[in-house]
Amino acid sequence: MRPADPSPPAKKQTRVLLSLVGLRKTFDGFNAVDSVNLQVMENEFLTIVGPSGSGKTTLLRMLAGMDQPSDGDIVLRGNSIVHLSPNQRPTCMVFQSLALFPHMTVGQNIEFPLKMRKVSASARNERAYKLMQMVRLPETYYGKNVMKCSGGERQRVALARAFAYDPEILLFDEPLSAIDYRLRKTLEKELRDLHRQSGKTFVYITHSLEEAMVMSDRIGVMQAGKLVQLGTPEQIYARPVNRFVAEFMGETNVLPVRSDSRGGWIVHGLAGSFKVEGNGDALEGFAIVRPESVRALASAGDADNCLRGAITNEYALGSRVQYHIAVGKRTMLMELPRGALAGGSASNEILIGWNAADAVFVTQ
Repeated sequence: MRPADPSPPAKKQTRVLLSLVGLRKTFDGFNAVDSVNLQVMENEFLTIVGPSGSGKTTLLRMLAGMDQPSDGDIVLRGNSIVHLSPNQRPTCMVFQSLALFPHMTVGQNIEFPLKMRKVSASARNERAYKLMQMVRLPETYYGKNVMKCSGGERQRVALARAFAYDPEILLFDEPLSAIDYRLRKTLEKELRDLHRQSGKTFVYITHSLEEAMVMSDRIGVMQAGKLVQLGTPEQIYARPVNRFVAEFMGETNVLPVRSDSRGGWIVHGLAGSFKVEGNGDALEGFAIVRPESVRALASAGDADNCLRGAITNEYALGSRVQYHIAVGKRTMLMELPRGALAGGSASNEILIGWNAADAVFVTQ
């Protein structure tokens, strides 16, 4: 007999699993979620990000059936599920608080959904051990009180219990926000591995941009109840649709620009004419330049746009260094690999620049 292939099958993201159609939720006349249209693909890891109050948790609660939309529809494979109760939907929520039963053991917590379905004790026990192995919990933890587990171990118990429901879609409401950085990095990778191995669809809510960039197939950005951009992590970071997305997805240089009479662009507060791509017919807007796109120049001809300034601060960011450079009344950010700037900042004067293709033009 040929041994089983240990590698999981390749993911397919070609079919729509879930559609949100004009979804809206109003509280006392305020649109917490405002006419969101979104398609979730089978087997994908979709992360929704946004600041507090942007509507991302309300959106997730409507997917779970915990809140009813004020308008719109939720469609699963062509059938509306908007009026189904949470226990009738093929979803399971992993809460920020985890919502584990404190008086139960690890095994009892994991088996709880199976017990509610009248699964036999022996089958529950067998399934619990398999799930514990999947989330990397030792078998000896089966009889351990869940409150005697560490924070990371309780996260794993909550994940195992969610998988015990065997849902098509797992919903996550900022499950890693309350744990320390080092453990969070470990669990990010484990969640990504679990997603690949299980073949489930994950919809994940977070305010952590790092979590979203590391784990997601696609990212949706919410602003004031609206889904303002949806795309791959690279698309969201490198090609934001507006200033809000650009600034929310990481530090950046935002340069207010207006067209000059010679086909170039004038940056408010800076002398000279600049090249900006992708402006269409707009006469003014903002040029978005990521700090890693700015580089130190030997001469003005080494980049489409160049500025002379003075280094005022530098900050070590692990393998990279961020420099703050005063140019007139404006501060430009530049990030370089550690050691890339010869002599460090001993000489404050510096010529910096970037190419037009490395900037993004937005009108708002």
